[in-house]
Amino acid sequence: MQETPEQYKQRILGYMEGKKPLAIQKETAKKLQRFIKPLSRKQLMTRPAPGKWSIAEILAHLADTELVAGWRMRLILGSNGAPVHAFDQDVWAEKFNYARHDPKASFETFRLLRQNNLDLLSSVPKNLWENYGMHQERGKETIAQIVRMFAGHDLNHLGQVEKIAKETRKGNRR
Repeated sequence: MQETPEQYKQRILGYMEGKKPLAIQKETAKKLQRFIKPLSRKQLMTRPAPGKWSIAEILAHLADTELVAGWRMRLILGSNGAPVHAFDQDVWAEKFNYARHDPKASFETFRLLRQNNLDLLSSVPKNLWENYGMHQERGKETIAQIVRMFAGHDLNHLGQVEKIAKETRKGNRR
C-alpha cells in the first residue's frame, strides 16, 4: 500500500528528530561517496531485489530531487505563497530511465546541485526562511520545512545506499 502525502511527510521528518538539517545536507555527498567508492559500475547498477532501486537509480533520483529542491526554494524565495507541484518519483524513474543513468555522473550532478543549494541557503536572510509555498499534496511548506524534508530524504536514501552497499560487498566475499 502506497503512503499518503501526510504519511510520507511524517516518515521523512521522523528521521530528523534531534538533528540539524543543514549539517546533514552538508555531509550527504561525502557519505554517499564513501559508500559507493569501493563498488564497481555493475554493483552500482544491480537491483537488490525485484522492484527495488539500485544504487545507481537512487543516485539518479537524488540528482533529480536536488534539482527540484533548488527550483522550489528559489520559486518560494522569489514569490512567497507560490504553488508547488508534486511529482511521482516512480514515474520519473521509469520515464527518465534511471536504471541506465551513469552512477558517477548522477552522483556528480547531485554533489554540484547540493553545493549550489547550500550556497544559496547560506545567503538567505533569516526572515525569508518563513517564506512558503503551497505544495499540491502537502499544503503550506516554509523554506525551513523544505530544508528539513530534504535532509530527512537524504537520511532515508543514505540508509538504503549503505544497506545495499554492505549487502553487495558481503555477497562478493562468498
